[in-house]
Amino acid sequence: MKKELDFMVRVILLTALAVALCLGASCKKTTDNEAAPAPQQTETEPAAPPEQAEQAAPTEEEPATAMEAVAGAVAEKVEEAATTVKEAAQAATAKLVPVDIELPKPMFVGTPQDTKVENLEKPLGKPRPPFLAPEGTTNVARDKPISGSDEEPIIGDIEMITDGDKEAADGSYVELGPFAQYITIDLEEQCELYAIVAWHYHKQPRVYFDVVVQLSNDPDFIADVTTVFNNDIDNSAGLGIGTDKHYTETNEGKLIDLLSKGSPKARYVRLYSNGNTSNDLNHYIEVDVYGKPVE
Repeated sequence: MKKELDFMVRVILLTALAVALCLGASCKKTTDNEAAPAPQQTETEPAAPPEQAEQAAPTEEEPATAMEAVAGAVAEKVEEAATTVKEAAQAATAKLVPVDIELPKPMFVGTPQDTKVENLEKPLGKPRPPFLAPEGTTNVARDKPISGSDEEPIIGDIEMITDGDKEAADGSYVELGPFAQYITIDLEEQCELYAIVAWHYHKQPRVYFDVVVQLSNDPDFIADVTTVFNNDIDNSAGLGIGTDKHYTETNEGKLIDLLSKGSPKARYVRLYSNGNTSNDLNHYIEVDVYGKPVE
């Protein structure tokens, strides 16, 4: 954010300099025209008729009009740049507070062992630091409508994914079929989003494959789609090759920081997965989406 403010300040300074140069050049041109003596008529050169002289003589209004047009255009650009800087400053100074993310009790103790998964992030080895977001941020996904590619889960009901129960006990998770599956949360209104936290299954330290998270304002995810997380390293899900790391499931869930991605605005949140290190099935315990409705 500081880099953006510095850039906008430089824009204003350069624009102001352009104004000064334009005005200086225009004033110099006008002064030169006024100071230049009129050519004297010679006896061998007949004087032009009054009508032609009036047409040939430059009017004093033309330089002034051009100068005013340039100054007006540049002043408009300066005002636009100042407004942008003001908005960026307001965003930078917005009060950030820790988000109250309720965590379930851990189901296993100690650091998860290396599961020999390619592109796997190392465990933090300590509690995740608090996530900071603008004041007033809430879980806008709680009890919101949800649908999925598997309309008849093997275990549980798909509505359980946004019911607030994050425990890994039997009866608290949903089991979808094998291969690539997805779930879609309808926030029911467009929201400015700051973070997504997903719990697949933390009863044991599993790794889920082809985890892709997308946002959209299109319920069919055909247009206006933004991918905010993708660890599909070989495009096996057909959504593009991802560069994010695989991760081991814990009771903290996987937090995807959207504040650092510009706080995108969307109504629908879709999450994909494609089996895990224990079996080919797909599981969800809970998904939180933290943000605020767009005013």
